[in-house]
Amino acid sequence: MFESLTERLQQAFSPLRKKGRLSENDVRAALRDVRMALLEADVNFRVVRKFVAEVEPEAIGSEVLESLTPAQAVIRVVRDHLVLLLGGEAPIHLSSEPPTVILLVGLQGAGKTTAAAKLARWFHRQGRHPLLVAADIYRPAAVEQLRQLGEQAGVPVFFEADRRPEELFRLALGRARQLAADIVIVDTAGRLHVDEELMGELERIVAVHKPDEALLVVDAMTGQDAVTVAESFSSRLALSGLVMTKLDGDARGGAALSIRQVTGLPIKMVGVSEKLDGLEPFQPDRMAGRILGMGDVLGLIERAEASMDASVGSDLGARLNRNEFTLDDYLTALRQVKKMGPLSQLMDLIPGMGGQMKKLKGQVDDHALVRVEAVLSSMTLRERRRPQIIDGSRRRRIARGSGTTVQDVNRVLKSYEDMRKLARQMRGGKRGQRMPPGMPGLPPDFLPPPR
Repeated sequence: MFESLTERLQQAFSPLRKKGRLSENDVRAALRDVRMALLEADVNFRVVRKFVAEVEPEAIGSEVLESLTPAQAVIRVVRDHLVLLLGGEAPIHLSSEPPTVILLVGLQGAGKTTAAAKLARWFHRQGRHPLLVAADIYRPAAVEQLRQLGEQAGVPVFFEADRRPEELFRLALGRARQLAADIVIVDTAGRLHVDEELMGELERIVAVHKPDEALLVVDAMTGQDAVTVAESFSSRLALSGLVMTKLDGDARGGAALSIRQVTGLPIKMVGVSEKLDGLEPFQPDRMAGRILGMGDVLGLIERAEASMDASVGSDLGARLNRNEFTLDDYLTALRQVKKMGPLSQLMDLIPGMGGQMKKLKGQVDDHALVRVEAVLSSMTLRERRRPQIIDGSRRRRIARGSGTTVQDVNRVLKSYEDMRKLARQMRGGKRGQRMPPGMPGLPPDFLPPPR
């Protein structure tokens, strides 16, 4: 989402990096570019004006201008204020007396039902026992959609026909106690903030049942409209925070940067992919790092730990160190990498990759991963364990079987050999280097270019 903003900010800071000493005019010129970048990203103009006004005095202070690395000092100031703009971390409040009740509200189409299932899945992975409540009785198939998503997430769904949402809410609490569920997530019907009847229904639910969290689900793709919706809902309901969906989309990202300052509501969770595992706590410091092209190494590590089988990764690394790494192991390694998510998202987490993303978009795509996997899967077990036997006729057969070309097969074999060569070089290093245990890295050219 922030790709365009990241690129513009990189351009704004680029002239500063070329100078050993900075003047006040240099910094002011860079901040003018930052202002334009934020406005073009659809950030609320009042928020931009306040942001630049707060950054400028600190950025032109003597501590920055006399620094040995003044460009980095300016970027650090911008980053610190960007974190403040996004707001501090605001974890979901858990009741001391279970179950914790979380009410999701918002416009129709904002992604509430999917967000409810993702949130339940996230709690389930934390060792909690969530219960989903289908309280959207107005949208056709809403209940069935939540049932299917609940089944995929491994979470029970509560619903009783011919019940009003207020009744469902009350009955769900009793059901949660029967199931020993410690989290109750209520999916309500989408409604316009001008719909008095439906808004009144929500007000009654909040007033009577007093949920521990009343979270507004907003669609980041709607830009500044998301801010307007948040203001309208917060004026009618005692909201405790926001869930921002579709943060992996191609919108300009202004809503995410504006909504905290305009509404005063913290962003608690963000949707980062369409998968059920694609919801995570909002962490402003990491988001600021991604926006400025600094990456998010901790996020990359956490994603690897959550997705990969540690024992498999350790075994693969050991086999690579012992020069026993086969194409069969390569296929296992590839499947481990695929579990971490789309490569474009992973590259966003790598420091320094922000400015490179546009150049690499045409080269790195997940269809290429599918082709590599198809090539390896079309080989026999004997061929994967003894790649030296793969002659010309076998390469043609593998290409036909995988729906690729002989050139693709050659490229996969070359990337495999490059990985083994790298391992040999590290083993033979001056200091007796070894490939680190865990998931072996993939060489830069392991992906064939798209055809």
